[in-house]
Amino acid sequence: MDGLDEIDDRIAAEAFRRLARHLRHRSDAQNIDLMGLAGFCRNCLGDWVAEAGGMPKEQAREAVYGMPPAEWKARHGGEATPEQLARMAASMAKNAA
Repeated sequence: MDGLDEIDDRIAAEAFRRLARHLRHRSDAQNIDLMGLAGFCRNCLGDWVAEAGGMPKEQAREAVYGMPPAEWKARHGGEATPEQLARMAASMAKNAA
């Protein structure tokens, strides 16, 4: 059994909420950079919530962002550079492995 499965759901839920709030606070951490480093971003986290709970994807993403994703992007987003896109592609390739 994976040790993660031994974590009480209440504790896991609190850790998830802390992660989501941390990502809300760190608007300087762009999704493209998260994807390039870790192979996931705010959208992915929202999608995982949707998949786990049967929630509509847009509702789950809004819960993670704390606002509609388009609004977050308008406030905090920027254009991805070719270097960021290349890092993201290399990182995403690791996810399939």
